[in-house]
Amino acid sequence: MTHIYQQIVARLQVADGIPLLLLRVYLAPVMIQAGWNKASSFDSIVDWFGNDDYGLGLPMPLVMAFLATAAELVGGVLLLLGALTRLVSIPLMVTMIVAMVSVHAKNGWLAIADASSWLADGTILTNENIMAAPEKLAAAKSLLQEHGHYDWLTSSGNFVVLNNGIEFAATYFIMLLVLFIYGGGRFFSVDYYVNKAMGSKSN
Repeated sequence: MTHIYQQIVARLQVADGIPLLLLRVYLAPVMIQAGWNKASSFDSIVDWFGNDDYGLGLPMPLVMAFLATAAELVGGVLLLLGALTRLVSIPLMVTMIVAMVSVHAKNGWLAIADASSWLADGTILTNENIMAAPEKLAAAKSLLQEHGHYDWLTSSGNFVVLNNGIEFAATYFIMLLVLFIYGGGRFFSVDYYVNKAMGSKSN
């Protein structure tokens, strides 16, 4: 039985590039869109990065905004191609850490305010906005049912309250960490063919 299991595992290794490809294909449009949004409103991003009153209060906001925009926009394209995968994962992971610490940490874990989640049960991962979400949603639903086109407004899905916690940024960080450790993967990345041409076995 052990021998059969080992044979199956050995055969699965041939396809070990597929999960890495899927990680890259998932992350690439997320990063490219984030970078494109920053590039499209760069002046306001610089202002938000540097402002102490309503922004992040980061030092050297122009430099920080440029680095974040370039990391996401250029990095997303390179991830899609599987080119310099390990190298480009580093600034993207740093960007996710900065986002988690400076933007999302104060909101706890959840991206969507779901008071029924076990993660919202009085831990450090929750906040008062999450616990108040059901009341706010009920009030919004009541107002829309009375004064709006509720059926039309909810035809694409239910309303939610955005919590903006670290959930997404942390997930992206973990995915990038996997790519940093394992590379772009076999057969489906530029890195694989460059390394193969150079006589290297790494991805």
